[in-house]
Amino acid sequence: MPRFAANLSMLFTDVPFLDRFEAAAEAGFKGVEFLFPYAFDAEEIRARLDAHGLEVVLFNLPPGHWDEGERGITALKDRQDEFAAGVDLALRYAESLGCSRLHAMAGLDAHGADGDIYRANLKLAAQWAREQDVTILVEPINTIDMPGYFLSTTEAARDVIAEVGARNIGLQFDIYHRHKMQGGVLEAIAKFAPLIRHYQCANPPDRSEPDCNVLDYAAVFRAIDASGFKGWVGCEYKPKGRTLDGLGWPARCGVSLG
Repeated sequence: MPRFAANLSMLFTDVPFLDRFEAAAEAGFKGVEFLFPYAFDAEEIRARLDAHGLEVVLFNLPPGHWDEGERGITALKDRQDEFAAGVDLALRYAESLGCSRLHAMAGLDAHGADGDIYRANLKLAAQWAREQDVTILVEPINTIDMPGYFLSTTEAARDVIAEVGARNIGLQFDIYHRHKMQGGVLEAIAKFAPLIRHYQCANPPDRSEPDCNVLDYAAVFRAIDASGFKGWVGCEYKPKGRTLDGLGWPARCGVSLG
């Protein structure tokens, strides 16, 4: 059965970020993930993890100027020094928090994304991360929700992973993004299973709680099990109401949070 991690950037948002760790644990989650921890001291987060018996399973490298519309800088021209500094910062947080997966967002075509720079930066990140036994992840993101995102298909992610050629680089397979961009989720889980190091789930078309209607998540979770995956599935969805009120989906999909 998959293990589920609460995405604290999207769930339990009725309380401040540092209070969401307790809320997630009380709801039954054993793992958490989030977009960016850098506005908080790592030791503050570590204290919340220890107090509530939680594991951090994923967060992102610094994304550039997020509030100004940047969506990662891994592929952006003339930002290599900034990227390297971000890798160093992320690895220091990962060490403090005991996190073994970091997502490197590629960036947008309109901001100067370049394939050669993307591969070179990923090689650098993987090399530095290997010393801490950390895996660098790439995630295809659909260009309906994020127009112009540089990495948008699972096949392109497969190719860049092969081109980088590092053992500690893998695929972050977001089921929602795959469905919206390409479809064929069940087939893709089987096809790309050897590359997948992390999953994320949400229901199309509105990125709400996973369920068994638009996309049959009961079948999706069975397919993940059948692939032999032993990692985490991040719950990166936008609750239709209060997070707790929407937690009926595990029972309907034949899984449990813990």
